[in-house]
Amino acid sequence: MLFKDRVDAGQQLAARLQHLAGPDLVILGLPRGGVPVAAEVARALGAPLDIIVVRKLGAPFQPEFALGALGEDGVRVMNPEALGYAVATPDELSATEEREQQEIGRRALRYRGGRARRSLNGRVAVIIDDGIATGSTARAACQVARALGAERVVLAVPVAPEGWEARIGTDADDKICVATPPWFFAIGQFYDDFGQTSDAEVAACLDRYAGDDQDQ
Repeated sequence: MLFKDRVDAGQQLAARLQHLAGPDLVILGLPRGGVPVAAEVARALGAPLDIIVVRKLGAPFQPEFALGALGEDGVRVMNPEALGYAVATPDELSATEEREQQEIGRRALRYRGGRARRSLNGRVAVIIDDGIATGSTARAACQVARALGAERVVLAVPVAPEGWEARIGTDADDKICVATPPWFFAIGQFYDDFGQTSDAEVAACLDRYAGDDQDQ
């Protein structure tokens, strides 16, 4: 095992991110499992913690076929090439997008309570998950963070398969990982404790490390 739990993973990851410390830094955890990892990074770097809520937008009748990514505040990052292959009417696409945006809103409210989303305009956004398997959700988060105004996007994880950087491509300006072990089958195999993170844990992390100046 590489990590005792997500707290340990966050502490090890934070040691790789000290060079990013600064007033423009925002730490963004991917709910739910990425948030305890991100909380340790936020604590170590003295940076505010927030979440980044994203949904992959699937084709109406082929949900596994990604057309783009959606984020808060109505942000949409579409793949024009994929749209060209989508067998759906504009109304069907609009209805699918509306449902996903509603789900984004529900999740953001559940995790943040009444706290507003932290502005990313001109900031260095460090997106953190507890690991990367396919990288599709992480890519979507990077795209959304940039669309929300982040000047620089960093993707940081405790563990990922070899060659993971190529899967992310140019969606992140920097890609940082503690370990890329061979024989990678699942993220959980590298944690002694990989229990499910609860909504209450996510909310508690945000309450502790979100900071006071919720600038919009």
